[in-house]
Amino acid sequence: MVKKRIIFTLLYKNKKFVMSRNFKTNEIGDANWIIKNYNFSEISKYIDELVIINLDREKKNIINFIEDTKKITKKCFLPIVLGGNINDLEVAKIYFKELADKIMINTAIFKKPEVIEKISKIYGKQSIIASVDFIKMKNFYYPKINCAKITVKIKLNKYLKLIENLGVGEIYLNSIDRDGTGQGCDLDVLKSVPRKINTPLIISGGVGKSIHMLKALKNKKVDAIATANLLNFIGNSLKKAREEVYSSNKDIVPR
Repeated sequence: MVKKRIIFTLLYKNKKFVMSRNFKTNEIGDANWIIKNYNFSEISKYIDELVIINLDREKKNIINFIEDTKKITKKCFLPIVLGGNINDLEVAKIYFKELADKIMINTAIFKKPEVIEKISKIYGKQSIIASVDFIKMKNFYYPKINCAKITVKIKLNKYLKLIENLGVGEIYLNSIDRDGTGQGCDLDVLKSVPRKINTPLIISGGVGKSIHMLKALKNKKVDAIATANLLNFIGNSLKKAREEVYSSNKDIVPR
């Protein structure tokens, strides 16, 4: 049986790491601040993957993103996922060459599906995570792209089928409504996941404490839980959260 995972997500913008709430960002600190306050060589013992997303829209900032990412993950021995600005094969090549074990793609999934095919042929579909930001409107879920500025006029269940047919390794479902609230995940969205989808699901948005992780991971459709809530998991909080989740659910990856 494939074990379930706990994933930590960092957001990067304008040479700084940021926190997001409903997709509105606030600056937290630069790479040096992260190193001072978050020892990722220690944190890596309690998470299974680290996702780092570049929110900058200009490709020229990719170099800064890579440099700062390398700096904070220097002694971090776990899979690294990089995302942001992946609109062509060349950016994907840079990420894989420099650091990434996997990449996360959002807008290009819908706007440039041919890019996904090109990347998959070279690196394999298991190296691609499809990031799906979603919002609830009139009792239905819809995906949003371009940093949640554009709503895709396709209901989420149909959008997920399109992604399944496109071929990716995993799907990262992120609730815009719950993003950064720490009030728990929107698990109702799992009802919009088609039964025949075999692609592993990561759920994100709203994780603020260990009980939120536990509730999500108990769901049979969920393969991993992700949190980007830096302030709620400072110090040894991630260690405690993992221990609490593992004590109640032996299906997660043991540490």
